[in-house]
Formats: sequence, structure tokens, C-alpha cells
Amino acid sequence: MYKDNFLKSVAKVTLAALMATGAVSTLSAKAGYSPVTDADIANDAKTVEDVVTYGLGQKGQRYSTLTQINKDTVKNLVPVWNFSFGGEKQRGQEAQPLVKDGVMYVTASYSRMYAIDIATGEEIWQYDARLPSAILPCCDVINRGPALYDNLVIFGTLDAKLVALDRKTGKVKWKKKIASYKEGYSYTAAPLIVKGLLITGVSGGEFGVVGKVEARNPKTGKLVWSRPMVEGHMGYLNGKENGITGQTNASWPGDLWKHGGAAPWNGVTYDPDTDLIFVPTGNPAPWNSHDRPGDNLYSASRVAVNPDTGKIVWHFQTTPNDGWDYDGMAEFVAFEYKDKSGKMVKAGATADKNGFFYVLDRTTGKYIRSTPFVENITWAKGMDKNGRPIVNEDNRPGNPGDAKQGKTVYSTPSFLGGKNWNPMAFSQKTGLFYVPANEWGMDIWNKPVSYKKGAAYLGAGFTIKPTFDDHIGALKAVDPKTGKIKWTYKNNAPLWGGVLTTEGGLVFTGTPEGKLLAFDDETGKILWDFQVGTGIVSSPITWTENGEQYIAIVAGWGGAVPLWGGEVAKTVKYLNQGGSVHVFKLFKSK
Repeated sequence: MYKDNFLKSVAKVTLAALMATGAVSTLSAKAGYSPVTDADIANDAKTVEDVVTYGLGQKGQRYSTLTQINKDTVKNLVPVWNFSFGGEKQRGQEAQPLVKDGVMYVTASYSRMYAIDIATGEEIWQYDARLPSAILPCCDVINRGPALYDNLVIFGTLDAKLVALDRKTGKVKWKKKIASYKEGYSYTAAPLIVKGLLITGVSGGEFGVVGKVEARNPKTGKLVWSRPMVEGHMGYLNGKENGITGQTNASWPGDLWKHGGAAPWNGVTYDPDTDLIFVPTGNPAPWNSHDRPGDNLYSASRVAVNPDTGKIVWHFQTTPNDGWDYDGMAEFVAFEYKDKSGKMVKAGATADKNGFFYVLDRTTGKYIRSTPFVENITWAKGMDKNGRPIVNEDNRPGNPGDAKQGKTVYSTPSFLGGKNWNPMAFSQKTGLFYVPANEWGMDIWNKPVSYKKGAAYLGAGFTIKPTFDDHIGALKAVDPKTGKIKWTYKNNAPLWGGVLTTEGGLVFTGTPEGKLLAFDDETGKILWDFQVGTGIVSSPITWTENGEQYIAIVAGWGGAVPLWGGEVAKTVKYLNQGGSVHVFKLFKSK
């Protein structure tokens, strides 16, 4: 008995010592690692043997040319292995995995990183960030994935740091502070490598932070440039001043620009054709729009930035003077189409929180069209010829003035959005976008608020309610040339995960009820499903290993819905948390 207890104590001490280093190795390093190059990253959308970028390519189309798993064969898709993140650190799992040289790299809740052997599903190494107890994440302790570069895997942590790990061993190669978590900053997005630079944003708009996008040397973490997303703040390039963003007080009154929000909390995309980084920005702070008359640039916008200098090239604001928390943080996806005259248009599309699907000229940011992709929108009557919303001011929450709260209004969509962070996919085969939407509205009212560093900075209250009795989630196939919806899949619970589409004619996404679904890309018919045992709020990937096509998804219910969903959250309170990776391929008889 004494010996057993002694050995258990030694084991605990040894494990604690290993954890103190940040990494625990369970298997020997896998042989055959090759550096991830700029060419690998630029060609990720065209190569099928790996996945080295968030979005399956810098444009973020989430489209694969693979056809082995197709409309005819998907019925034979079977599980290969699953991997548990283990422990008690569950909560929401929103990560998209990356795959290189037979190893999967995936993040988990509470800023953890895992390297997994593709062949066996066994852990190679694990890294756990040391998080302070006073972190201030808005919307669960999630992480959306890493970036790969050279022999490094790089990800951000909830205390607003970046960590670069050795791909083989999981050992820390460098660590850099993005901003102070004590001021409300955090980090949850997947970084993106662009032209040899590590591009990151920041989270924390609900705490009145100043949103910014930055570029670093991925091998060292050294800052190259920084560009604030709120007017009046100075940008920097190679340690020198690089011009103020916008013009001080041009669209912000008084001193509110000093803590204006506009956090690029959902990552960026990149278009090599125009050589532009597309930065989606979050809500202005505070939510109470009566405190900040004006457009409040560059909040709730898509901002095109020069990747070499960090200078703003153009912007398009989806919700000027946002009064409903309609962040403009939905990804901006580059694509091409032929107009009525046969001319090829270099476009970009985004499905906004505000319920409208936008198509822009991605070279200039010029508005092309927008159409609603959810039902019963109340806050705006439509768009003018330049894409500026024609706001229904009667549907703006009332000015509280000196009262405890202003007039309550019922607005659609809810502040969780017609679409939130969860990425849509574009099919080069069908020319359609597949949008994970939600049909809900909200009672919302404004309250007086003042800024205090590190405290919530909202000035609003709300209650979310479903629009329809039979569903909230709605996966929609949208034609970007017309805005028409070709088909809709209705789901009882909100859809909070991303989408994948393939040349094989399939669309994959997961549900909070725990099902990974494969749809016919032309009809929306469900061709295959698999119950993973916990809610899916992540983004699927596909690749080939030894000539066989694989599908992978991270599972684990959580995210913003159970934390902020009000009446909606009550309807899905039965859903269980978890933390695991599930991998599938076609059944192969021996």
C-alpha cells in the first residue's frame, strides 16, 4: 500500500514537472518532418496531401478538389479513430485542425495544443498554456486553430499571447505578448501566414479595447507592423510611426475613439491576385450607439490592408453606427464569377451578422450587391446604391439618457447574428456559397455606461428568441450572382460550426446535436450522417493520406450560444460538453 501510494505521488510530481515546461511528450518524435514553406501555404487550396492553412487556402474558400468521397461513395464513410482532449477542460471546441507529414495539429479549449499521429490517432505531444485566473474572454475559452510555418506550429492564447512550438517536440521556440489581458484583450482566432508574415488580430471589443491587426516574423515573433482598426490611433512599421488610422474624430465624438472596439477577433483572409489582406472588424464600443454618434470607423467593416506595409487600401462598412452588436467580423472570401456581359469579376463575399449577404469588388471595395439571407430583418429596410443600409431608426434601441434604460425594441437578427464566426464555404463546382445561418431575434435595450479598464463595456441588455418554432439553424446555399437561396436545411439548434465543400459534390457541416452531416451540394439532400456524441461547433477538413481521402472534425459543445443565448440557451441546455477529434475514411474491405 505504501509503495503504491509512493509511486503515485512520484508520478504526480513528475507529471507536474513536465507540465511546468508547458509540454508533455507521450511518443517519440515522428520522422519525416519537412518545413512548411511560403509556396506550401500559397498552394494549399490546390494540394490535397495536407492542410496547412486555416480555411484550406489563404482565400478561405474551404473547397477541396478531392472526389474519392463523393455523392455515390459517401454512404461508405466510416470512423477510423477518435482522439480525446481529456481532462476536465471541456467547454467549446471551435478549432480547425491542420495536417502535415502524417501529423495533425489541433488546438483545444483553454489554449491547449496537440500533435496527433494520423496513422494511429495517438498523441505525439501536448502543450498546455499557463493561463492566469483573471483572463477575460468574451465568448467561451475557445481557440480556432494554429498556423504552420517552417518547423513551427503557432497559435494564440486566451491571455493575449502568441506561442510558437517545435512541430516535432512541442517545445516552446518563442512566446510574445500581443496585449494586456488585464485590459480585456484576449486571442482566439487562427493566425494566417501571408508572404512570410504571421498575421494576427485581437479579441476584446466588449471590454473597450482598441482593435488592431499585426504582422510578425513567424520564426522569431518580432513585430513588423501594426495597424489599429479605430480612427485616431497610430500605426507602426519596423518600429517607426506609419501614419494614423483614418482621421481623429472624423467619425467618433470626443474621446470615445480611445477605447472604440472594432476588434478583428475572427482572423483574416488573403487574396494573392490583389495582394490584399481582408480584415473583418468587430463591434464599436460601447454597444449603446447614442453615446457615439457617427459611423465609428473602422468598426463593423471589411478592411483591405497592404500586407507589406499595414496601410489601409479600402474599407466597406456593413453597419455604420452599429446599435445591435452587428460585428463585421464574418470572413471575406475571394472568388470569381462572370457577369451578364461575360466579364470575369474579381469579387469577394461575406455573410454579415446583420443578416445581409454582400458581394464586393475585392480590388476596390466597391459595392456590387447585397440580399438578405435570413428572414424577417427589422433593423434596416435595405441598401442604397452604395451599399449603405437604410436604417429603420424606430428599431434602434432607445437612448436611456439619465434613465436606468431606454426603450426596448425587438430586432432581427439577434446580436449573435444571421451568421457569426462560423465560416461559410464556396464551391468552385456549383458557384454557390454554403452559409451556416441562424434565424433568431432579440429584445434589446440600452443602459448608461462608462468606460473602466478591464471591465465590460456594453451599455445594453438583451434577450434572444427564436424566429420560428421548428428551427433556429439554417444551412443555406446562396447564389452570389443573384443572392437567391437555392436550398435550405433547417436545424433545431443553432448552427455554430463551419462548412466544407468538395469537388465530389458534397457539403459537410456539424450540428450542436452531435451530427456530422454530408449534403448533396445541388439539392441539400442529406446523404450521410454520423453521431459523434457531443455538439459540433468547429470546421471540418479533408485531405489524402497514402492515397485515401480523410474527413476530420473536432467535437465539443460550447461557444457563445450557451453563455449569451438567453431563452435560446435554455432550449439547448441538454446538450453535453466534450472534447475530441473524429477522423473518417471510406470503408475498405481486405
